[in-house]
Amino acid sequence: MSYFRPGITLEILNKLSNNTLAGHLGIEVIELGEDSITAKMPVDHRTHQPMGLLHGGASVALAETLGSIGAMCCLDFDKQYCVGLEINANHIKSAKSGFVFGTAKPIHVGKRTQVWEIKIVNESQELVCISRITLAIIDKR
Repeated sequence: MSYFRPGITLEILNKLSNNTLAGHLGIEVIELGEDSITAKMPVDHRTHQPMGLLHGGASVALAETLGSIGAMCCLDFDKQYCVGLEINANHIKSAKSGFVFGTAKPIHVGKRTQVWEIKIVNESQELVCISRITLAIIDKR
């Protein structure tokens, strides 16, 4: 059983990033699974900290983007939207170049809250960051 509403495509999800933080960071959704969503983000001048390593804030931005997109894909866009309540991240390994890949999976999809876990790995599939986000589901007025 898929968590996501029918009709959602990678093209639709990537268009949502135009003129947003995700777009400026080069985040691109590359896979929509039955219960997961995966995106890649470059490790370059846009996402580096002063020492030339992947900025922890960039990892958190990737995690929040994925959790928010995942939550949104479970909703009726005409009736509801989601906002982040809390996010945490543990930075495990550094990255200097290439891409990192984040995969978000739901832990809880409720009527008023959702909780998603996001694992970010490097091109060698080594864990770079693990994050969890809690989102509030809000009815549109």
